[in-house]
Amino acid sequence: CSFGSGFGPTQPMEFLFGKKPDPKEQLREWRSKMQHEMRSLDRQVTAIERQEMKIKADIKAKKNQPDVCKILCRSLVQSRKAKTRIHTTKAQINSVIMQMQNQASMLRVTHCLQSSAEIMKLMSSLVKTQAITQTMGDISREMMKAGLIEEMIDEAINPPDEELEDAADEEVDKVLWEITNGQLGAAPDALRGNLPAAEAEADEDAETQARLERLLSG
Repeated sequence: CSFGSGFGPTQPMEFLFGKKPDPKEQLREWRSKMQHEMRSLDRQVTAIERQEMKIKADIKAKKNQPDVCKILCRSLVQSRKAKTRIHTTKAQINSVIMQMQNQASMLRVTHCLQSSAEIMKLMSSLVKTQAITQTMGDISREMMKAGLIEEMIDEAINPPDEELEDAADEEVDKVLWEITNGQLGAAPDALRGNLPAAEAEADEDAETQARLERLLSG
């Protein structure tokens, strides 16, 4: 990249097309927008957690209505998955911010933004996240113009709406079992699998002890 100075040959071009954006200022603006989105995601998590508390209270209050509890629990499982996705998105945004900080450090030497495959990979994922599609799509296009990332396919810039997948009945049963202290739902496989094993081991120990006592008494 090259930059003009003073009133050289670049002045007419700047007059016609506007001054070329300052890379340092662009990085600062992108970072500010991304931090704003992270705060927005934090608010979403807080709202989800409040809703989860209400759902848990409803489930405990309606233990005598298993069908209703299962519907409520399905909603709770979906909320947990939504939170997991939000935390993943926040981690990706934070990674982009860290990569941009590296770019800011290199500006002292290069005086321009360098193409980054890592940022492109992260942004390709972020633009598909429904809650922040618009903002990340705008930032991606600005990054492409600045040469920070290469052009991405339209599907990545404008992804189709993506709904949360339905929670599996098995997972719903596990969460229902957890909330109702085993009164409803089903215990996790790991726990169910350990119970017979533990009982068998105890029986074997008792039998061994009995044999030992018979030998000693004989």
